[in-house]
Amino acid sequence: MKTILLIRHAKSSWDNALLSDFERPLNERGSKDAPIMAKRLRENKIKIDRFVSSPAKRAKKTAQIFMEVYDQSKKNLLLIPSLYEASIKNFEWAIENFDDKDDHVALFSHNPGITDFVNTLTSEHVYNMPTCGVFSVSIDSDKWIDFRAVKKELLFFDYPKKDL
Repeated sequence: MKTILLIRHAKSSWDNALLSDFERPLNERGSKDAPIMAKRLRENKIKIDRFVSSPAKRAKKTAQIFMEVYDQSKKNLLLIPSLYEASIKNFEWAIENFDDKDDHVALFSHNPGITDFVNTLTSEHVYNMPTCGVFSVSIDSDKWIDFRAVKKELLFFDYPKKDL
């Protein structure tokens, strides 16, 4: 069985209009939400073997915060350029090329692509993937290459403002 956690980056800052979209950092709320969500996952015994992210600053920083909470080395972060402004096909390609030794993968990316992608996976409809939201599915396979072809089971959908 394989499990993926699809995570939208935490809230980003728009304070500096001179920064490119790619270079936007997390804002104060994002810097608070990311460790809260990572701790929530860890407290619920959600395993993560590998961290994969868009190389954009806000996604990469969100992944690094999750990695700190999980006591993971920086070398356990794989950056995939096509996850920035990703299409559904970019997500599928990235997942199908994960290393099969990693059973539980956290993938950090952006809207609108991540919302579009999660809506192709199960019957659960997500209007808008919230910042630092986590949408997790599993597949009954030992190979990531099977991801597109096999049925996905929704494990959970969580985000910082859920149940407030």
